[in-house]
Amino acid sequence: MTEPAPPTGWLTRNVKVLCGVSFLQDAASELLYPILPIFLTTVLGAPPAVVGAIEGLAEGAASLTKLAAGRLADRFPRKPLIAAGYGLAALGKLLIALATAWPVVLLARVTDRLGKGLRSAPRDALLVDGVPKSQRGRVFGLHRAADTAGAVVGPLIGLGLNAALDHRLRPLLWIAVIPAVLSVLLTRAVADPARPRSKPEAAPVPGARHSAPYRSLPARYWRVTGLLTLFALANFPDSLLLLRAHQVGLSTAGVFAAYALYNLAYAAASYPAGALSDRLPRRAVYAVGLVFFAIGYLGLAHAHQAWQIFTVLALYGGFNACTDGVGKAWISGIVPDRAQGTAQGVYQGLTGAGVLGAGLWAGLAWGDDGHLPLLVSGTVGAVLALALLAYGPGAKAVAGGRRGRVEG
Repeated sequence: MTEPAPPTGWLTRNVKVLCGVSFLQDAASELLYPILPIFLTTVLGAPPAVVGAIEGLAEGAASLTKLAAGRLADRFPRKPLIAAGYGLAALGKLLIALATAWPVVLLARVTDRLGKGLRSAPRDALLVDGVPKSQRGRVFGLHRAADTAGAVVGPLIGLGLNAALDHRLRPLLWIAVIPAVLSVLLTRAVADPARPRSKPEAAPVPGARHSAPYRSLPARYWRVTGLLTLFALANFPDSLLLLRAHQVGLSTAGVFAAYALYNLAYAAASYPAGALSDRLPRRAVYAVGLVFFAIGYLGLAHAHQAWQIFTVLALYGGFNACTDGVGKAWISGIVPDRAQGTAQGVYQGLTGAGVLGAGLWAGLAWGDDGHLPLLVSGTVGAVLALALLAYGPGAKAVAGGRRGRVEG
């Protein structure tokens, strides 16, 4: 039996406010992101291995924070965690603008990602507060679309100002601080309904693991999280993909434009993918995303002309659209409401740790053009897409009823 929709529907106040917060923060982040590998290698003199290491270590810091923040989000008010997380992200962007050596950028990126780790699980728990499980794909899809719309605006701002600022990178770094600060101010409008604190000694649910504090997470949750973490080991940071685009021959303006196109495709497909995952097995929608991942990585490995980079990155936008919000909705539908923060924190923490490993090995194996790591990861993505469709968690539920279609 499907859950009845609440009177307010799925588009709650928090969904609207948090979409706005994420839009502003991502506009700031993605104004920086396309030029960061160029800034590191051409202005600060860092080698490509440092680019991968910085992003990998930053994601690792976020992963550790998510593990703790998810648990805190189930026991304490979530709004202060969200505000503090966006505040740290704004501070990280300020440090990048001040950086004169790559270790400062490392500190800045770790600070930024600590903020992401602190805010993500409590934010995602508030997004689905009061929303039926059968409609959570729409919630996460809309949030991803708003977040990624900021990721379109940010690079376009950079593209428009690049020539006006005489192709100087540092003024763009300062401009990125403005929307980051605005996002922090907007968190004041987040509603955090009073709720009883969860008790550590609560009885486990049937089929759950029994080691505190994760006893309420069922075995199926761990199977899904384990598989998605395995994939994360092949999913290295996008900064290396942008470095590849620059190495192929794209100018700074070209990198801005290509990244904006990627995010436009990502934003446009996020809500439809989330809504589709409310009707079809989420496992299947995620597998489609892995197909786009394989196309993106293998395509970039063989691309040698600007038009090829633009085409491949536009298709690659389908990867995050079909996996980011869909993965969170998949996890959300598996666990009880009282464990939403913990479940999201562990899932996002473990997959972030996988990205840490991916960034380290890909940066070290990058060589002159990144051909080898792109081929390896693209192949892994294609294989996992097939495995997920054939043997993934919940595969046997596809032929079942409505519950299997929504949560599979």
